[in-house]
Formats: sequence, structure tokens, C-alpha cells
Amino acid sequence: MPPSNKKRFNAFDDFPAGEGVQTPLQPVVQQTQSESAKVERIERLKPSEMLPDRFQPRRLLPAHLRQAFYRGEIDCYQAASEWIKFGQHDSGVKAEIERLLTLGNSFEEHGQIKPITGSWVTATNGSFIFVIETGERRFWAACLQTVTHKMKDEPLLRVEVIETPTRQRQVLENRHAETPSAVEQACEVAALILAELNITPDNNSHDDYDYFRLARAQRMPAGLWDRIMPIMQLTRVRMVQLLNILSLPSALLEMADRFRLPERVLREILAQPAREWENLIHKSIQNSLTSDDIADAVHSEQSRTTENNATPAAPKAPSTPQRNAQRSLRRFTGIFRKMNAVSQSALLDDLADDLVVSGHAVETAEVLNELLGLLQARLRRK
Repeated sequence: MPPSNKKRFNAFDDFPAGEGVQTPLQPVVQQTQSESAKVERIERLKPSEMLPDRFQPRRLLPAHLRQAFYRGEIDCYQAASEWIKFGQHDSGVKAEIERLLTLGNSFEEHGQIKPITGSWVTATNGSFIFVIETGERRFWAACLQTVTHKMKDEPLLRVEVIETPTRQRQVLENRHAETPSAVEQACEVAALILAELNITPDNNSHDDYDYFRLARAQRMPAGLWDRIMPIMQLTRVRMVQLLNILSLPSALLEMADRFRLPERVLREILAQPAREWENLIHKSIQNSLTSDDIADAVHSEQSRTTENNATPAAPKAPSTPQRNAQRSLRRFTGIFRKMNAVSQSALLDDLADDLVVSGHAVETAEVLNELLGLLQARLRRK
């Protein structure tokens, strides 16, 4: 029998028409009190009955549309329409829209292969809304497709109701669906840390990135990194480096995410004075600079400045072991104070490992204990 040429935008033509479909606006209910398995079911919903998770680590909707959309001032189709207009003047946004429209086209050709997952929550007006856990790309692909093709009827999307959505599932879905940008990876690490610490987002926050930045101020309990590493498939050092990306201002994070600047480029930019960050990000986008290009450009600029402002060097004081030790310790404590809590924890953890492996742990502990006693004695005299 030849294959059917019928298009299936709503992806449900391969399900029997008489298949039982429960009324959408109903919360999940367990069959019996003794049932231990989580209740999951498939439903068919319109995008207007769904809402993407505002604090999903992968941000798709541009920043200038997010607040209006999540405040309910515009619906998903109005947001999609404005998004398309914005993409006409921004190459990064245009590339994202094209990727989503390609996904939407695949719905027509092959149907919706994977369902959107999420759960029903009570809206402020007392009705129920389906909050998306995974599958936001499929949601926006359908919205963009509807606007682009000027469809009169809303598409129907297949959704799977999950009793207990998790950040871990979100991150795993993101990483399998499409390689995340460096900024998205930073948000993924932050979201996993905050989920482990049971820190939830503030829906009244005006800046979504502020939620993810909370992770940089937390002390990491024992074993936390070990629980996150299998999900992220990254070492602890890499994850700390990613978290540091969140020290960029939100506007620069948005830009770096939109144009998918690599982590090494962002790391090199962060190593420069904060006043240079915006200029370097613009140059990186316009000229497709690598981290080496940025380092070379900064070094050349510093060399020119040094030559122009050169003055006779002052004679250096003679170096002694005592002076070197004091200088090194002052430098260490100075750098340590400027680090965030996550980096401090990681550094101390690494130092402890190095000292144990090198066999100097006992000797170092004795020296630090003696220094601690001297410090406490002087503090008591104040």
C-alpha cells in the first residue's frame, strides 16, 4: 500500500478517533489510594491551554517579550508574531526562529514524535493551566507555524501529564534535543544546584537571570557536585567556570545566548575589566572572534598603553623567603575574598585533595592551626 500524503500538523491522525481523551482542564487524579506508581496520561491540548516554565534553563522567547507574555498581556500567538518581526532585524533571533520553524515543518511531514510533558496547576483565576516541563521548543514551533501559515484553528499538541516534574528532567531533555549554548549550560548548572537546595524561583522577579545567579552565592553541601555531574556530564571545574558566566549583566547574557558565544570566549571576556565586557562581546559577535583572538587583542592594547605610559621602574626590595611567603598568602586571601561562594568551595575542595595526594596535608594542617591560634589571640585583644 503506498504511503499516505495526508499532512498531520496536530500529529494525532495516527491515534484512533474513538480513543478516550479526558477533558483538558482537569488536574491529575490517582486511581486508588494504594497505587504507588505515578499517574501519567496523554492528552491533546491547544497552545493557549499551556504555559512554558518561565525559569526553564533554556530561554527561547526574547527578553523584551518575556515579561509581557508571562504577565498575560499578550498570548502565545501575539508573542510569536512579535518574535518573527524582531527576527527580521536580528540575525541571532532569525536563526533561532528558522530552527523552530523547521521543527514545526517536521510536524506536518512526520507528526509530533515526542510529547510535551508537564503538569496541571491552578491559575490565579481558579482555572487550570498546563505548565510545560519539557518540550518548550515544540510548543513555540507550533505557535510560530500557526502565525506564519495564518491558520484559523489552533493546532493540537500531544502532551503527557507528569505527576512530579523536575529540573533534572528538563536539563536532560534540553541536552538531548539540541546542544545548549554556554549561557544555557550555566543556567542548567545553576538550576540543578538550586533544585538540590530546594530554592524556588520568585515569580515576582523582574529579571529571570537573578534566580540562576542565586546559585553562585550558595555553599555546596557534601555530595552535591557528585549528584549533578552525571546529569551535566561535566567536571566540577567546568561547572564552576560555567557558573561564573552568570556574573555578566543580563543584557550581555541575553546577547551571548542569542548568538551562542562559546564558553571559552566568554571566559576570556570575563578575565578582562568589566568596563570592556560589552565592547568585547559586540566584537566577538561581529567578527566571530575566538578566545585566542580576544587575548591577543587585549594584550596588544595593553602593550601599547604600557609603552605610552612607561616610567622608570622603582628599585625592588630584596626578596627573602619570609617576604615571599607573606606576599603569597596576602595574594591568596585577596583573590579568595573576591571569589563567589561556589568558587571558594570548589577551590578549598581542590586544595584539600592536592595536599592529601602530595602528602603535605598533616604539615599544612599544623601550620594553619598555629596561624589560627595567633589570629584568635590578636582578635581577643581588640
